[in-house]
Amino acid sequence: MRVALVTESFPPDVNGVAHCALETARHLVRRGHDPLVIAPLGGAAPASGTQESPCPVVRVPSVPLPGYPQVRIALPGRRLSAALAGHRPDLVHLASPFVLGARAMAAATRQRVPAIAVYQTDLGRYARTYLGGGAATAWRRIKAVHAAADRTLAPSSAALLDLTEHGVPRVHLWPRGVDSERFHPGRRDAVLRSSLAAGRELLVGYVGRLAPEKEVRLLAETSRLPGVRTVVIGDGPSAAGLRAALPEVRFMGRRTGDELARLYASLDVFVHTGPYETFCQTVQEAMASGVPVVAPRAGGPLDLVDHGRTGLLVTPGDGAAFRDAVRFLAGSAELRARYGAAARGAVAQRTWEAVGDQLLAHYEAVLSDRTAVAA
Repeated sequence: MRVALVTESFPPDVNGVAHCALETARHLVRRGHDPLVIAPLGGAAPASGTQESPCPVVRVPSVPLPGYPQVRIALPGRRLSAALAGHRPDLVHLASPFVLGARAMAAATRQRVPAIAVYQTDLGRYARTYLGGGAATAWRRIKAVHAAADRTLAPSSAALLDLTEHGVPRVHLWPRGVDSERFHPGRRDAVLRSSLAAGRELLVGYVGRLAPEKEVRLLAETSRLPGVRTVVIGDGPSAAGLRAALPEVRFMGRRTGDELARLYASLDVFVHTGPYETFCQTVQEAMASGVPVVAPRAGGPLDLVDHGRTGLLVTPGDGAAFRDAVRFLAGSAELRARYGAAARGAVAQRTWEAVGDQLLAHYEAVLSDRTAVAA
């Protein structure tokens, strides 16, 4: 099967959309299919291809999003249509479609190629956060793109509900995979943990982008708990402001690969503060690492965290609630170990291979439906 994977972000970008697109391309190649990735050019991205990609990559000129230069907006041009015409795909996969994805959806419609749209980003929230408004406009665009697709895939129950309430038809659930070999409790490093904890009894960590919608400032009260050391791993437009606002926190910058896996597994508690996640891959990676999780009772974490068994869900936006949950877990190493083991068990089988095969089943269903209509 020839698949055009059109994505708003791709490595070397570091975010959920880019990572999922890369894993999708890898799985398609692994199963003997022929994918072509089409993604924005800009930043550190090469003009064609990427060292990580298992398949050809066509880059489309782009500009940075105002206020968040790490996010690229693709510019109009002929490269997209030419790439689609040259690859002659059996199906177009749209990863978090908005600008480039909208144009790819239009091109797929003209060329009568079936399309699957994968919803991954709360773009209404991004519009409010970075553009000062425009959430309604963003949702109109989201609905228009997804309604034109043969099928929309939502990563969580909360995202599926959000899409259906905004009038998007034909929505199905497709979660995200996790590399449960890389993110593993066996990566725990006592020496690393000791150096990070700096004599404190409990090591708490956040992993992710440092951006307004992640609400990392909510870690302030947690970072002041006696005997608790808080570390933040990641980078983004809010980094400088957060360093000033959270003097008790150790900021470690962006980490990837096996180094990131060791950091996850060496934590005693993982905390995610952002309430607008359509899935929340970092929560899943922490769980695969055998670490109990504290997360908002909202969005993607509702599907991932079993409250009172694999972690704790707290009121979104409430720094005191995060603090109290961490303090509760700090009181019992046995409880943390039990939560961590249950967390690992809950996600260990959600590999990218298993989730990738679910995606292929969605592809086959769409192609079968098109064939039936044509007949």
